[in-house]
Amino acid sequence: MKFKVLFITTFLTMGSLFSQTVQSPSDFLGYEIGARFTRHHKVVDYFKYVSNTLSNVKLEKYGETNEHRSLYLSYISSQENINNLETIRKNNLTQTGIISGNSKNNKAIVWLSYNVHGNEASSTEAAMLTLYELVTTKKSWLENTVVIIDPAVNPDGRDRYVNWYNQVKSTPFNTNQNGKEHAEPWPSGRPNHYLFDLNRDWAWATQVESAQRIKMYNKWMPHVHVDFHEQYINNPYYFAPAAEPFHEIISDWQREFQTEVGKNHAKYFDQEGWLYFTKESFDLLYPSYGDTYPTYMGAIGMTYEQAGHGMAGLGIKTDEGEVLTLKDRAIHHLTTGLSTVEISSNNAEKLNTEFRKFFNNATLGYKSYVLKNENEDKTNRLKALLDTHEIKYENTQIGFVKGYNYATQKEEKMDVSSTDLVIHTNQPKGKMVKVLFEPKTKLVDSLTYDITAWSLPYAHGFKAIASHTKVNSTTTKSLNTIANSIDTTAYAYLSKWNSLEDATFLGALLQADITPRFSEKPFSIAEKSYKRGTLIILRNDNRNQSFDTKLIEIANKHQRELTAVKTGFVSSGVDFGSYSVKPINQQKIAVLSGKGTSSLSFGEVWHYFETQLLYPITNINSDVFGALDYSKYDVIIIPDGSYSKVLTKTTLEKLKKWTRSGGTLIAIGDALNSFADKKDFSLKKKTSTEKIKDADLTPYADKERKSVANLITGSIFKSTLDNTHPLAFGYGKNYFSLKLSGTSYAYLKDGNNVAYFDTNAINVSGYAGSKAIKNIPKSILFAEEQMDNGSIIYMVDNPLFRSFWQNGKLFVANAVFFLNSDKLK
Repeated sequence: MKFKVLFITTFLTMGSLFSQTVQSPSDFLGYEIGARFTRHHKVVDYFKYVSNTLSNVKLEKYGETNEHRSLYLSYISSQENINNLETIRKNNLTQTGIISGNSKNNKAIVWLSYNVHGNEASSTEAAMLTLYELVTTKKSWLENTVVIIDPAVNPDGRDRYVNWYNQVKSTPFNTNQNGKEHAEPWPSGRPNHYLFDLNRDWAWATQVESAQRIKMYNKWMPHVHVDFHEQYINNPYYFAPAAEPFHEIISDWQREFQTEVGKNHAKYFDQEGWLYFTKESFDLLYPSYGDTYPTYMGAIGMTYEQAGHGMAGLGIKTDEGEVLTLKDRAIHHLTTGLSTVEISSNNAEKLNTEFRKFFNNATLGYKSYVLKNENEDKTNRLKALLDTHEIKYENTQIGFVKGYNYATQKEEKMDVSSTDLVIHTNQPKGKMVKVLFEPKTKLVDSLTYDITAWSLPYAHGFKAIASHTKVNSTTTKSLNTIANSIDTTAYAYLSKWNSLEDATFLGALLQADITPRFSEKPFSIAEKSYKRGTLIILRNDNRNQSFDTKLIEIANKHQRELTAVKTGFVSSGVDFGSYSVKPINQQKIAVLSGKGTSSLSFGEVWHYFETQLLYPITNINSDVFGALDYSKYDVIIIPDGSYSKVLTKTTLEKLKKWTRSGGTLIAIGDALNSFADKKDFSLKKKTSTEKIKDADLTPYADKERKSVANLITGSIFKSTLDNTHPLAFGYGKNYFSLKLSGTSYAYLKDGNNVAYFDTNAINVSGYAGSKAIKNIPKSILFAEEQMDNGSIIYMVDNPLFRSFWQNGKLFVANAVFFLNSDKLK
């Protein structure tokens, strides 16, 4: 039966054969699917209704969003399978080695995820259709298949889109592309509450939706996972097989079955004359997608892309003159969803056989990854990430290891201690370990859909060795809890400064009206040495009677070790009364958002302050930024974006005046374009010295590939740091940066080049175009331009990118708290 006929039967005929058992979505909701967008709570109501009506459907709440919308999984199978669901789950995990045992599983486990991007809203409508068809017309497939449906991965973004659309749409809907209902406002419904792209967060799990979903995913480890999306209105439907590059660990079977899935889909699309394409645009490399993460966990991971997106609404006329409706989009997703279950059911035994084979990690090149534990906070943060993915780790034994040194890119030895971390690849998730820790990404094609480097030792800032032999190790030891005590005789309390956790502690002190200081120079006292940036909390600055009690309470809560000293007279360095020991005052911070601002970049800043630094900010809309009274703020952050209409000549003059009076202006990414080559600003764009040719005679077919020579697609570069500057306190002499574009800026002639790429700038991993890479040497990464009492901080690369580049986050705290914060404004 054709799916088009099936759709009509299901949704237009009120007296359905199956209505006595369970209502269709249309009957339950009171309108046809596609006639309107369904808000999240009604979607949940339908899934609850089906699970309450049918005993072979089980609904499980697995979490909640930041805006308190519930996240659910629906399990659909035969009655016998549902009765034995836990046994099926455990039998499947024994195939991976995650739990011990020799049990084999013969059921296909298919996980369908809908609406990870909130404004790609047709897929949740399709989720309800798919549920209904599975429990009515497609029961035979469920005899050997367990289907898991997540109807809305991102309900916060979806309701943001749906609520907006319902407010502005015409009745009947207007198909003209210029209509208001096709022009979604900033920040759009695509991202989640914190404006993160959840489809790029699987491996990093920085968002609550991701962390809760990953827990459930690892509980099941499905054989097939599909992520349902929408793309631009003029593109038809995309389904597997994916485009190159494929990561090298992807098995031949995973490649082959993607093709078989695509053929099965094509059969149904061909019957209806629906357009589609495969093997283009969407590759399998970056590990944090809804197709790649499952693939690296042994599944057949796939992305399906339907034409539509937030522009489409209930219906829109494409450039070819066809009207694309929500009904069309829902039917297409219904078709591929059912087709996926069908071919998985038909290949259940083979899926399980090949799934078991995937977890044989004997052929992986590197056997162990060793990370120096020089910073307990960083180590704990990495451990927490590994725990999220249920990746095992241990401690090394005292001695040395040999292998590839991440810092030098050479085969070398490294001394190790019993507290250093080792992650072996001879564990169930060894292939994911390889992907996350590999020093260099192997690229078979320079045209990729996302960043091409992400190695965790660089992202977290570890000295590390990748060893071809398994390193001797022991189980990790539990950490001791820090319990500081009050010392009423203390002249001052000292606390280290080299991690984000230290910055969070500082923020808590400031909000408790405790005034700390920091040392701009190293010093020694009581036979102990302290580095630049060390927090010095003086009793003289905090004369409140509850000072000791509050301080110790906050330090213990944040697990910060305090050292009490009896004097301000140091053994070496600067005494505590020196002008180089500067007070840190509470900072009032404004962050630009709205039109012109990258919603993702703003979201990264917002998320950083609100969930990690735990320090308040004021969100300023770009529409009113020019009229803002800047004197009410100490720090202004301008995220990545395009600000030609926001940072006008008049506004830039106001910003300069405010900066000169002691303000700290932080510009990130493309925001630097608004200051480069402008009067009174030192920032200059670095241009290529390549001579301009008379004409571009590149054949049309080769132009896309040639253009990548000017690009850097998320590549890791080694930079040099001036760690005597407060912006780099807590860091060593080098920093590995994730470079996201080919734009470069020359060294500041009048300013502080704090992090920079010298003549020997090294591309450590990832793709960098031949032309773009020539501009990297002698360019800045982070720099400070001083303007009288204040300064502008230029951050060429975004240290908060997707919140996963953990080692960059302290730079932002340094900029906020250490630069100009001693000045009372």
